[in-house]
Order: sequence, then structure tokens, then C-alpha cells
Amino acid sequence: MRLRWKIAALVSAAIALSYLDRQTVSVAIAAIQRDIPISNTQFSQLQAAFLVAYALMYAGGGRLLDALGTRRGFALIMLWWSAACAAHGFASSVAALLLCRFLLGMGEGGAFPAATKAVSEWFPARERSLAMGIINAGTAVGAVAAPPLIAAIILNAGWRWVFFVIGMIGPMWCWWWYREYQPASESTKLSTSEREEIAEVLAAPRASDSGIGWFQLFSFIEVWGLGTAKFLTDAAWYFYLFWLPKYLYDVRGFDTKKVGYYAWIPYAAAGVGCLLGGWFSGWLIGRGHSLTFARKAALGASAAVMPLIVFVPHVPVQWAIVIFSIAFFGQQSWSTLIMIVPVDLFPRRVVGSVAGLVGFGGSTGGAVFGLVVGYLLDHGFGYPAVFGIVSTFHVAAFCLILLTVRRVQPIAVPAELHPTRA
Repeated sequence: MRLRWKIAALVSAAIALSYLDRQTVSVAIAAIQRDIPISNTQFSQLQAAFLVAYALMYAGGGRLLDALGTRRGFALIMLWWSAACAAHGFASSVAALLLCRFLLGMGEGGAFPAATKAVSEWFPARERSLAMGIINAGTAVGAVAAPPLIAAIILNAGWRWVFFVIGMIGPMWCWWWYREYQPASESTKLSTSEREEIAEVLAAPRASDSGIGWFQLFSFIEVWGLGTAKFLTDAAWYFYLFWLPKYLYDVRGFDTKKVGYYAWIPYAAAGVGCLLGGWFSGWLIGRGHSLTFARKAALGASAAVMPLIVFVPHVPVQWAIVIFSIAFFGQQSWSTLIMIVPVDLFPRRVVGSVAGLVGFGGSTGGAVFGLVVGYLLDHGFGYPAVFGIVSTFHVAAFCLILLTVRRVQPIAVPAELHPTRA
């Protein structure tokens, strides 16, 4: 196995752990509510606390990763979020849970900027979408593991041990990461053939790798387009991610054991979507299509299946799980692709910052829509209205991408944005 694919697997493991950590409250909510009463509005506030911190760190974390480097920066944020996860186990009130969720979001917000930066350091353009697909599949691995693992811990030790056990995994990953990871340009483990392939990454034409200021990134319409599209589509994703178990508890009458038995299925479909979306875009490039066509065709196909979610409240539970699975598949295919486009467009030295700003948009969308969902459900609107709204988000986002990212290629940086040379 070539070293760069081992790196992709290593980063994927970190993303899996982040999704396992963030699912803890959603899956354990029925058990937690027996000790700490939590309304729909308060549940939405817990997720908003996570996502607000996640959004801020996504933006700032990209800058932090550009400053500290991928190796050191990723290890630090992993240690932070692992400690925050474990702290949930000591909570005795909604306020304490809110603080823990905020601290967890602060750590996890740096994960995808780090992943994007690792891809930019190790993979040529033709392999980036597949590499990001493998990394993004970690979201499904973590989310698939969460329902049965959390249910098993709750049934055998209680909900507090969910957070203690999962919080201990992160430091072990950090040891593995710090031992294995270096930027490709510094690695001493590459074979001769691998060095030649990595030279392609380092020599690839980039738009002025000499530097663009963080605030200057806001002058690019591509940043606004990608960030706003992510605002819409992550609003949908975080609704699925955080509210699926609660929907099954509240509407379909599931208990903890039944959620553990069935709720992993849509997340498994999400993992397939990660891999197939990334593979399909790379396959189109291999067939001679332009990078623009390959990325947009795959994004469009992913968005096209998302309106099906509107039917969930109107079908038997078995079909609802099938529709959720299709939506999770399409969402994570979309997510893989939209997070690789900044690597295609922007200079390597600012990729972490751009990915952070795009992710900031997504997390903000998740926080805002999550609060809207809590309000709607506590004021008599019900899940059909929520599913009707969320079914439109990906199609609108794809139209926005078509308008703001005309070509997927290294951008031409205006002369006034180049750093002044003495």
C-alpha cells in the first residue's frame, strides 16, 4: 500500500472518531433525559452550542493549521476534543452539557481543515477526490459505530460511561499520528517511484503560492459561493445527524436497543456515498473530461436525490430508513466533493484557511437550522414541515455553485492581492 493511502486511512480514522464523539448526546439522549430533563428546544440548543464553536474553530482552525502545520495542529485539536468529550460524563445540568458541547465543537472544528490540508500535501489532482472520499468515509464509520456501541455501553454501564470510554480513544490516535505523519516533501519513507509521484503534487501549477492574506480571501466570489452552499447543505446534514435518533425515539416509538439496531444503516449508506462520489469524479477525469465537468457532474448527481427526504413522514418506518439511507448517501457524496474544490482552486498555503471558511458556513447553517427545527417542533409544526424545508437545500446549493464557481481550476490571483516584495 502506497504511503499516501496510509495517510488517507490515518486521517479517516480521526474523522471517524470525531463523528463517534459528536453522536454521543444524540444517541444517548433518551437515557440522559431520565437524569436531566431536556426539551426539543434545549436539545437544539445543545447542538447549536456545538456547531457555533465548531464554526468558529473551522474558520480559525484552518488558519491555525496553516500556521502550526498539519502534524502538530491535528494532534493538539484531537487532544482537546477528547478531553471535552470525556467531560460530558460529569454533567448534571443542561448548562453543563451546553458548556461541554461548546468545548467539543472547538476541538472538532479543526478536523476537516486538517484533512483538506493533508490531501493538498500528499495527493495530485486526479486522486484528490478519491482520497477525500476515503477520509470523508470516516464520518460514516464513526456514525455507524455510534448507535450500537453507545447503546451497549448505556445498557451495561450507564450513559456517563459513554463519554468516559470514547474520550479515551483520542490520545491513542495522537500517538499513532505523531509517529507516522509528515508532509510529503519531508517524508523519509517514500520509495523512488513515490517520490516521483509526489513531485507532481509539489510541482503542480498553483495560483501564486507566495501567499494571500486571510481577510483577502473574502474578495473571492468562489469562497462566498462555496461557503453559502455549505451553509445550506450542512443545515440538512446536521439535522439528519443529530435528529435522526430523536425522530426514531419520538415519532416511530423506538427504544435505545432498537435505535442501536437500526440507526446505523443510513450512516453506512453515507460511507458508500463518500467513496462513490469521490471515485465517480476521479473516473470522469480519467475518461478525459475536464476538472470542471467532473466535479460539477458529481455534485449535481448528489444533489438530485436529496428531495426524496420529503416523503419520510408519509411512509412506513422500513421505507423511511431506506429514504434516509438514500439521503445520507447523496449528502456525503456531496460533502466529499465540495470540500475538495478548495484544493482545486486555491494556493496550497491557504487551502486550510479556505477550507475553514467554507466549513464555517456549513456549521453556521447547521446551528441556525437546528434552532429553527427545535422551535418548529415545540410550536406544533411537526416533522413533515421540517422535512419539506430540508428537501430543497441541496438543489439550491448546486444552483449557487453553478453561478459562483464557473470553472474548477487554479484561480488567477489579482496583482493587488500578491504580497509586496521589497
